This record gives sequence, C-alpha cells and structure tokens, in this order.
Amino acid sequence: MYLLLFKNFIRSQSAYLGMLFLLLSGLVSIFVGRQFIEKQKANIEHTAIYQKEHIERYTGYIEKDLGLLLYYLKFGLVNTTDNLNALSIGQRDVNPSIQSLTIRNLEGQKYDTDLQNPVSLLLGSLDLGFVIIFLFPLVIISYCYNLLSEEKEESTWILLSVQSQTPFRILFKKFMVRFAVITGVLLFLIVLAIPILDLRINGALAGFVLVSLFYIIVWFALSFWVVSWNKSSRAGAAGLLCFWIVLTIILPAVLNHFILSRYPLPEALDTAIEQREAYHEKWDTDQKPTIDKFYRHYPQFRSYGYPKETFNWLWYYAMQQMGDDESKNQSDQLKAKLWKREEMSRTLSYFVPGLHVQFQVSDLTGSGLADQLRFTQAAEHFHEGKRLLFYPKIFANEPTGSINWKQFKLEYYNERSKINWLAMLGPLLLFSLLFYYLGSVNFRKQTVL
Repeated sequence: MYLLLFKNFIRSQSAYLGMLFLLLSGLVSIFVGRQFIEKQKANIEHTAIYQKEHIERYTGYIEKDLGLLLYYLKFGLVNTTDNLNALSIGQRDVNPSIQSLTIRNLEGQKYDTDLQNPVSLLLGSLDLGFVIIFLFPLVIISYCYNLLSEEKEESTWILLSVQSQTPFRILFKKFMVRFAVITGVLLFLIVLAIPILDLRINGALAGFVLVSLFYIIVWFALSFWVVSWNKSSRAGAAGLLCFWIVLTIILPAVLNHFILSRYPLPEALDTAIEQREAYHEKWDTDQKPTIDKFYRHYPQFRSYGYPKETFNWLWYYAMQQMGDDESKNQSDQLKAKLWKREEMSRTLSYFVPGLHVQFQVSDLTGSGLADQLRFTQAAEHFHEGKRLLFYPKIFANEPTGSINWKQFKLEYYNERSKINWLAMLGPLLLFSLLFYYLGSVNFRKQTVL
C-alpha cells in the first residue's frame, strides 16, 4: 500500500516542484553558509596577522615609553565560529565575533563591529535554518491541504469508504508518504552539508537534525488537524496559510514588539554618554580626586603614590578607568535588561514553534543573543586581565623591551550552551500530540476512523 501511494504521489507535478524548491533553496543556503564561514575564518586569520605585525611595528617605534605604547596596542579575543554556524547564522552577521581591545576604557570599544551594508543586514541571510523554519512548512502545506477534500471532490472517497473498513488508515498513510519525502529532503540536505561545510558529527549536529525533524512533525500534525475539519480544498489551503502567517510572521513580530516595549534600552545611550563625559571632564579637574578613585578601585596600586608631573600615565589610565567605573551602573542595567529580554523571549518561544526552533538552533550553533552576551562578558574579563598585567609595568616605568611581546597572540572564547534535550524537543512534541489529538477527535466525530 505504501509503495502504491508513493508512486501515485510522486507522479504529481506538485511533488516534483515542492522537492525541487526545497533542494534548490537548501543548496543555496548551504553555500551561503559556507561563504559566511570562510569570511569569518579569513577575518580571524587577518586579525592574527595584523596583531602580530601591529605589535612588532609599534614596539619597534616606541622603545622606552610603555604607557604610550599601550595606548596604541590592541589585543584580540575571538568568539570561535564552529562550522555548524553555517546552518544558522543568527546574529553573527551583526554582532562582532572578534574583539580587538586596547587597555583604555572598555565601554567605548566592546560594541565595535565590522562595517556592513545595512541593506544586506535588513534582508538577512538565507541559511538552512531559515529554509527549515519558513520554507519547509509551505511545501508541507502544498502537499497536505487537500488530502481528504480532493478525494471527496473527485467522488473517490465514497468508493474508498465502501471498500475499506478503515479509510482513515489510508489517509494516515498518505500523510506518512509525504512525511517520508519531506524528511528525506531534510536528511539529504544535512548529509550534503556535512562534507561541504566540513561539519563534525556530534551532539550539536544531532540536536539540529532532531529539532528540525520535530518541527516538520508539528506542521504535519497541524495539517492533519486542518484536514480533519473536512472542508473544501480552498478552505484547507486558506486555513493552513493563515496558520503559517500567524506562527512564522505575526506572532514573532507581536512578541518582539511586546518585549521591546517591556524592556526599553535608554541605558545604551546613557552608557555611551556617561563614559565619554566621565573621561573627558577629568582633563579639566585636579589629578588627585581621579587617582583617589582609581586607588579605591585598585587598592593594590596605592604604593605608586601621586606623581607630580603635569601629565603622567598613572593619571591618564586612571581617567580611562573612571570612564568605565562611572558608567558601570548604566552598563549593568543595560546587560541586565538584555538578559531579561533573552529570558522572556525564550519563555514565550515555547508557545510559538518556529520561534522556539530559531532559539534552539541559535543555541546549538552559538549564534544567538545569549552567546553574544556571554562573549561580551568574556571580553570584559579579557580586558581586565590585560589591565592588571600592564598597569604595574606602566606605573613602574618599565622599558618596553622587558616584556616578551611574542607571547601576545589571539585568544579564543569557545563556551557554548549545554544541550537541554527536554527543553529543546519537549514543546515541539507537545504541539504535535495536541494537533494530532484534535484531528483524531474530529475524525471520530465524522465516523471516519
């Protein structure tokens, strides 16, 4: 029976067009992802070379004044890009994956990013995650919207009902044939992506496959429910398209607007203004209050006292430190609100399958807001470590040659979220069971079972 139903399905023009559409869009998304990964790797290689040449050049120019040298020197921290990121680019094309920082004030540096064409950022990237979340459901709709209504409109359902004691099983098998075809296309694209993107076969890749598969099951279960309404083909298509528009476009937009209004971010501008004013106004004030505040922050440096020169590096870097310290309140509020946005978005996503899948694949590929916030925190620790390393040497007027500059190479951050299988797959399974149950109830009422 399955073979006969498959042959009957595959002969239809819509089957070929649907598979071709998914395969072409999937192939394009894979190569777009590869291009993105290659660009990221090239940026990392260029940054590593630049940092090495940058340090060599400046240490050659400035041989005695360590404070002046470290005014210019930049040290890089890289948010490691796994090749799996090619399947879901997420926010990696907006947020910086490389932080090149001096030991001067941090707030003015940590949100620096590459120059991008704003039009391309507005349109976004066609990655495989986008294809799965937005395009796969459309093909599922085209395959399933008329499974029952077509039989009735062609007057074959009555004949089928007379010849079979359980016509529902035939209908269910038709769903399973289409599910097998869609799943086959998904697995084919994943298998194809493994050598093209040089993906590692690990838990993250398995998670990506499973969450995609469960999302496909949700849409088949939803189609099953809509078909159980026993309406015309036109009504079935309209109903499923309305669900697609609501679940993939309208609800995410409404939730995003709600979260933005719930947690506005005036602190972003306040932080920038505060750190600039806190630094620049120190040029017009006495040095001692600035140094006193610096010593309260770093009591271990009190032994360096209060230099009498009009300009000295202790006072200068104390000014830089005050830019960060006096904007810390706004900065902490900004980070807290960003985390609240992330937590609320994640909680609400449990009720929107497409949004939930987007969060999960972003976690698996390290391309979401949570990953970026953790990377920003790692950059803060990285910056603080460099300050604590160089401050004593600057204040003691050590020569630049006393430091082995070859040891300062790019450093890498590679912390990722742990996979919570229940939180990742549970909501999708519940949606699938709910829609299947509603459809089964409708069919029982119609005595189709």
